[in-house]
Amino acid sequence: MPRAFNVGGPNKPEIHYTLDPEPRLPGLRALIDQQSYFVLHAPRQSGKTTIMDLMARKLTEEGKYTALRFSIEASRPFSRNVPLAMATALDSLRGTSRTLLPECLQPPAELFATIPEPASGLFFVLNEWARRCPRPIVLFIDEIDAIDAIEDDALIAVLHQLRNGYTLRPQGFPLSVALIGMRDVREYKARVRPDRETLGSASPFNIKAESLTLGNFTPAEVAALYRQHTDETGQEWREEAVALACELTGGQPWLVNALARQVVEKVAPDRATAITPDHVQEAKEILILRRDTHLDSLAERLHEERIRRVIEPVLIGGFTGADVYNDDLLYVSDLGLITRPPAQIRIANPIYAEVIPRALTFVLESNLAIETRWYVEADGRLDVVKLLGEFQDFFRQHGEMWLERYDYKEAGPHLVLYAWLQRVVNGAWSHGHLTRESAIGTGRADLLIEWPASHDPRLRRWPIPAGVRVQKEALEVKVRAGEDPERKGLEELGQYLSRLGLEAGHLVIFDRRPGRSWEEKVFRREGVALPGPFRDMRAVVWGV
Repeated sequence: MPRAFNVGGPNKPEIHYTLDPEPRLPGLRALIDQQSYFVLHAPRQSGKTTIMDLMARKLTEEGKYTALRFSIEASRPFSRNVPLAMATALDSLRGTSRTLLPECLQPPAELFATIPEPASGLFFVLNEWARRCPRPIVLFIDEIDAIDAIEDDALIAVLHQLRNGYTLRPQGFPLSVALIGMRDVREYKARVRPDRETLGSASPFNIKAESLTLGNFTPAEVAALYRQHTDETGQEWREEAVALACELTGGQPWLVNALARQVVEKVAPDRATAITPDHVQEAKEILILRRDTHLDSLAERLHEERIRRVIEPVLIGGFTGADVYNDDLLYVSDLGLITRPPAQIRIANPIYAEVIPRALTFVLESNLAIETRWYVEADGRLDVVKLLGEFQDFFRQHGEMWLERYDYKEAGPHLVLYAWLQRVVNGAWSHGHLTRESAIGTGRADLLIEWPASHDPRLRRWPIPAGVRVQKEALEVKVRAGEDPERKGLEELGQYLSRLGLEAGHLVIFDRRPGRSWEEKVFRREGVALPGPFRDMRAVVWGV
């Protein structure tokens, strides 16, 4: 039976398509051989546990080291009770070692029954195990920061004990230790209670040699993973389908696997069917609408204040209010929500870029009493002028009420417009596609409607069937708080239209200046010429 694409928990190579771990972390073995203590941090479900499990197995089988990965996530409820947190962590160490290591390499069972001081039990067990083990020990401690799992007193106790044993390695303590989590060790200090001493140093883990991070799959790695499926089933992945999967997922490992799983199990289960970009697009829509656990957990984090301070400027294309702190950027980047600095800060991949605004506007979109068919003309085209005109009326009557409900106050107008368009463009009666593009510091947010312009409702679906005319409508969205952004907005719209190969578009300006009446704010001007090199293009300018 062929293996499967894994979307739940660590990979098991015997049942899941799996990449070789070492090329993804090329410096890992050198750190171990150098007897280093280090940190491995990467977003959730990016392959950390899989890689460290495979690496531990490989190192042990090679015969030079006793290597083990174990998790301390079970200590989550006991972060303020150090003895109980240590006892729980040691239970995990004992159970995992019994399952994965040969008996001669396991920590002796009597150690766990003779711990003299529960609060320092981790030091005692690791010290005694290293003294008795016939090989140097390499230990990978997983979920170190799941204490959301081991914060406060328990976290400090773990780090203290590792530091105390560091100079005793390798005869009296593990030769190499890796702390594995979503965030770099710099975040641990920030999470301890302000009324408590941390570790008395600038770094909470100042014995670390390096902080490694696990990047997304490269295009070559995505192709290699999908090729395993082809080799085992004979089902071909067309090159352009693989390329689209790379683009949509940004190489995020869970998304790469989840997208492929939908394709081969739901969209194109017939192994004689070659996988095309249309199959990948259809699978992407299924993923987004299903809101699997990974995507739901991502959406839940959006209301954390540190995350909001970064994501909100990204959604509207610029900084508003207080500047975003560097630590916040690194934190949100570590979580995998945005591209990693120093690259221009954008949502990490196109799938996340759709999931995030949908998550923030879900309640509003569900409550909008509008139907797609109201805006479809007899020839199947979408009447965007009518759609935006009625949005003006809606925002005038109900906009402030909905803006009050958002944590994302500055991005609120953008989100209300997005919900309105999404409800119609990708409604129950028809399925077009709405794409948003924005990046922090650009001061712009672009929207693209792709609509299957057919008089036959059966052909109005995404991906748009071959032979159906694609109606494309580009929108530039600006917020006016001070000086008039119209000229800049028209220039940016011209750049966007030029990139898309279009000759006309829409500029929507939300006037948020206090004291302005609706009569002053609401207007529509058609046939506006764009400035400079785009003077042959035209725009409809909307005031809201």
